[in-house]
Amino acid sequence: MSRLDLKNWPIFSLLEPEFVTKIHLIVVYGNLGNEALIVTRDDMVYALGSNTTGCLGTGDSHSTLHPRKVEALCEKGVKTFAYGSGPHVLALTNAGEVYSWGHNGYFELGNGTSNQGLTPTIVSLHPGGKIVVDVACGSHHSLALTNEGEVYAWGQNNCGQVGSGISSHQGAPRKVNSGLTGKKVVSIVCGQTSSIAVTDGGEVYGWGYNGVGQLGIGNYVNQLNPIKVAALATVVIEKVACGYAHTLALSDEGTLYVWGGNSYGQLGLGNKANASSPVKVTMVEMGRVSDIAAVHYNHISVAVGQGGCVYMWGQCRGQSVTWPTPTRLLHPHDALAFYANPSVMHRPLLLHAEEETGILDCLRQAFDDATTSDLVIQVQGKAIHVHKSVLKIRCQHFRSMFQEHWAEDSQNIVQLDQFSHAVYKSFLRYLYTDEVDLPAENALELLDLANAYCETQLKRRCVQMIKRGITVENAAFLYSTAIEYNAQELEEFCFKFALNHMTAVIQTQNFSNLDETTLKTFIRKAAQAGAFKT
Repeated sequence: MSRLDLKNWPIFSLLEPEFVTKIHLIVVYGNLGNEALIVTRDDMVYALGSNTTGCLGTGDSHSTLHPRKVEALCEKGVKTFAYGSGPHVLALTNAGEVYSWGHNGYFELGNGTSNQGLTPTIVSLHPGGKIVVDVACGSHHSLALTNEGEVYAWGQNNCGQVGSGISSHQGAPRKVNSGLTGKKVVSIVCGQTSSIAVTDGGEVYGWGYNGVGQLGIGNYVNQLNPIKVAALATVVIEKVACGYAHTLALSDEGTLYVWGGNSYGQLGLGNKANASSPVKVTMVEMGRVSDIAAVHYNHISVAVGQGGCVYMWGQCRGQSVTWPTPTRLLHPHDALAFYANPSVMHRPLLLHAEEETGILDCLRQAFDDATTSDLVIQVQGKAIHVHKSVLKIRCQHFRSMFQEHWAEDSQNIVQLDQFSHAVYKSFLRYLYTDEVDLPAENALELLDLANAYCETQLKRRCVQMIKRGITVENAAFLYSTAIEYNAQELEEFCFKFALNHMTAVIQTQNFSNLDETTLKTFIRKAAQAGAFKT
């Protein structure tokens, strides 16, 4: 996915553009989708959000609107994260080490205690020398998968979700045996209080809570040890995803199977009846499924169907959707960002370098680029390189200028002198980037240009810049300018400011310079507002 997609997650709205360009990996988590972890390309790890139970790993419980370094994870080669609903968090490094922190009331950090962890610490898998290749978290339990295909588990075990054969909580990692003995597991996932493993042969095993059939074993009995999903014995499963209490499984033939809780239609079968055994989703329009997504925080299901179409169903922003519904979204992450509640990520989002340059990035880079431009706008002897097509698309003024009768071959240079070079360049850059980077003191001239070119949106932007720069000294001047440009919002703002600082404003030179008509209008409005009552 592109960095532009970060706009789908409100928690990233305050990130500086320069910082965003450095992001490599992110994950959004927490009961309100209000915590996030970020890994940058230089192997630094940052956190931001509300820091519930110390889940940011910054060493304290302070919340932050801006990224703070997670010192314990910097330069450790973090490649992925998993999280619970406490929340507690696991980080996995390229070297196969696991770090844990956050909520620990059920031993989900795997350090032998139930003390909350404010700083990431290594989780020891005994015997030593184990290299972990994946991690997963339920609400309050944790799983780790080694490169040898072994599964280790720890944390809350009231329903058997740790797979230890007993129902007492597990304070430290312990290998899950029984039904997995002799099997090589290739993937692990967790529901709220259940666990699922897929073997290299495409077999599916489940253990833990099974009250609504989320283990897919044909009954509703909790399992203290892994048990095979027998109904899928003739199917090769490549991927499994778990919601709060339902499960999705994708076969190597692109067939989708579902089971478990269905009170919101999250199984996509057109009803709300639970299913204790796998059921094939036979929606012709969806075709061959290539990817699936769900997360233990909620009851939504997502799948990518034929042609890359993203489908979703279940509890979608408060609505119960019982059939897979096609969307215009481009990625499963988008469906969870817009329709899941809370809006958390089913897995960390990797931002690929080759996907960095989207159309907006290309436009930004094309501005004032002499190698690609087909028009030079000359202002005060300085050249600004632009593209006629962009100007025609973005601005009615230029669209009118570049009519068919315009001699294109003979006019590759246009002289403009109504405004300064700085203002013209800022305006043209705005057409490419939708951003205004002009200093506030030049905003009046830019407002004049926006007014002349009938650029309503730019006028509003200029008005906001001017409001932030108003003082007693310039209030009268700004007031008269607002009247001249017919900027009614700015006029009213300047008038109220002057009214609140009447004595000081009327003693300024700018107030003395007001023309007679403007001065009379100001005095009349001030009188109506009660400024001269005794």
